[in-house]
Amino acid sequence: MLNMKYILVTGGVISGVGKGVISSSFGTILKCCGIEVTSIKIDPYINLDAGTFSPYEHGEVYVLDDGGEVDLDLGNYERFLDITLHRDNNITTGKIYQMVIDRERRGDYLGKTVQVVPHVTDAIQEWVEKVAQIPVSGSGKVPEVCIIELGGTIGDIESMAFVEAFRQFQFRVKRENFCVAHVSLIPQPRSTGEHKTKPTQSSVRELRGLGLSPDIIVCRSEKPIDQSVKDKISNFCHVAPDQVICIPDLSSIYKVPIFMETHGIVEYLNDRLKLGISPMPPARKFMKQWIELSDKIENLRNEVNIALIGKYTRLEDSYTSITKALQHAANSLGYKVNIKFIDSSKLEKAMLSEDPVVYHEAWHELCKTDGIIVPGGFGRRGVEGKIEACRWCRENNKPFLGICLGFQTAVIEFARNILKLENANTAECDEMVEHPVIIDMPEHNPGQLGGTMRLGKRTTVFKESAALSKIKRLYGKKTSIEERHRHRYEVNPKYIKDIEEAGLKFVGIDKDAERMEIFELENHAYYVAVQFHPEYLSRPMAPSPPFVGLILAAKDKLKSYLARGCKLSPREHSDYDDTGS
Repeated sequence: MLNMKYILVTGGVISGVGKGVISSSFGTILKCCGIEVTSIKIDPYINLDAGTFSPYEHGEVYVLDDGGEVDLDLGNYERFLDITLHRDNNITTGKIYQMVIDRERRGDYLGKTVQVVPHVTDAIQEWVEKVAQIPVSGSGKVPEVCIIELGGTIGDIESMAFVEAFRQFQFRVKRENFCVAHVSLIPQPRSTGEHKTKPTQSSVRELRGLGLSPDIIVCRSEKPIDQSVKDKISNFCHVAPDQVICIPDLSSIYKVPIFMETHGIVEYLNDRLKLGISPMPPARKFMKQWIELSDKIENLRNEVNIALIGKYTRLEDSYTSITKALQHAANSLGYKVNIKFIDSSKLEKAMLSEDPVVYHEAWHELCKTDGIIVPGGFGRRGVEGKIEACRWCRENNKPFLGICLGFQTAVIEFARNILKLENANTAECDEMVEHPVIIDMPEHNPGQLGGTMRLGKRTTVFKESAALSKIKRLYGKKTSIEERHRHRYEVNPKYIKDIEEAGLKFVGIDKDAERMEIFELENHAYYVAVQFHPEYLSRPMAPSPPFVGLILAAKDKLKSYLARGCKLSPREHSDYDDTGS
C-alpha cells in the first residue's frame, strides 16, 4: 500500500451504541491480517481534553503515556490493538479552535476573515493526516490504515464542522482510500416485538444529505436481526446486502471482531480500499488468539468476587479500565470475575445514623467478597468510607489493592490506627489538618485544574530491601517498572520513616527517591497499594501484575504461585485448559 487508508466510523439514532468497540474491531481484524493500524477519536465538545470532566459526564478519564487525558474509547483502541496512542489521537472542538485562533493571532491567515469553512475544516483535515502518520505499534512502522471514530450522532450541531471536513476529505484522499461505516441502532419495541428500521433509514438519509454516503452499515440490536430486516435496510439505504452487518448484544466484547470477520468484512475492505491482502487467510488461523480468548471466557467454570469501593459507582463506565484489568487478570488465571460496585459513602459512620439499612447492606456486600479494590478519585466525598474499607481489609487479612486515592486512604488509615495520629488526613480534604500525611506536590498549580497533575508514564524503582516483596515478584523481579500516573497529592516525606517502622513498607519509589509509589504490608495475605494506575497498561493477553496478585490472593493461591516462580501449578493449568476445550 502506498497511500494511507481511512475508515470513518459515524453513529446514528443514539449515542453509546458501541462505535468504540466496533472501531476497535475494525482495527483488530486488519491488524490480524498484518496491516499496521492507528486510531483517532473525535469528541465534538469544546473542552481541550477530558481532564476536567466528572466521570459521570463521559465515563472515566483515560491517561496515555505522554500524559494526555482522553476519552475512554482510546483505552479500547489500546487494549484491542495493543498500541500506544498519543494525546493528538484525541481531537476535540476545543483543540481545533485553539489551533485556528493561535494561527489567526500569529497572522498566518494574512488578514483574511477566519471562518468554519475553509479554515476550521482545513485544520481538521491537516490534523488527521498528520496524526495518521505517527507510528503507534512496537514495530515503529508508519500505519497503513487509520480508523477515525466521530463521537456523538449524525445531526448533532457540535459535530457539523467535522462532518463537513470529512465530506471534503473524501475527495482530498480519493475514494479508494476512504470509506464510511455508519453504526446505527435497530430498536425492537416491546409492543410490536419486531425490529424497526425507520430510525436507521432517517439517520442514513441525514448522513447522505451532509455529503457522506455509508459504505458499511453496522446495525446494533439487543437480539439477532432477521434476514428480511437486513434486506430492507439494504434496499432503503442504498447499499448491497453484504455491506449491512447486524451485530446483536454478545456475551463478550472480544467476540465482536470475530463476529464481524465471519460476515465477510475483510473481503469487503480488501476490495473497497485496495488493501492488497492476498491470499485471504482462513479466519481460524489469522484470528486464532482472539478466538481462543473468546472461547476461554465463554467456558470459564470458576468465579471470583471482587468489591470495588468507589465514589462514582452510579456509572460503571467510571471504572472501565479497572473493570477490564480485573477481567484480564481473572480470565488469564481461569476465573470469571464478578465485580460488586459499592458506593464508599455508604460505608461511612455518618450513614449509620442517616440510613442504617443502606449502611449495613453495603457492609454486608463488602464482607461477602473475596477481595477488595479501592480505586482513585478526587474530592472529599466518600473518602472516609474508603478509609474504613482499608481498615477492615488490614484487620481481617482480606486481599486488598489500592490505586491512587486508594493508596493515599490506606496510608491515612494506617497513620490513624497504627501510629495513633487520630487527626491524620489528606490536605485535599482538610488544608488545616494537624497531621497531613498526604500533601499536594510542589509543582501542582492550585489556580488551574486542567493538565496540572503528575501525568503520564513514569519510572518506579524497587528498593533493594524489597527483594522478597510480593509485588516485585509479580512484576518478574524487575529493578524498575514504568506505569502511568494521574495525581496531585503524595505521601508526606515527614511521616515515611514512622510508617515503615510500623510495618507498612514503601517498596517502590520514583527514580529521584522523592515520591512513594508502592507499599506492601508485612504479614498480610495481600495488602498492596500503588500511586500509579496499573489498569491503563493491562491488556487481554498481558494482564497487569497488581491485579493478577489480587485475584490469586482472593482465591488463596498467591503463595503457591510465587513459590513456583509466578507459575500456575499443573493442576491449575489443567483446570484452566479444560475451560477452553
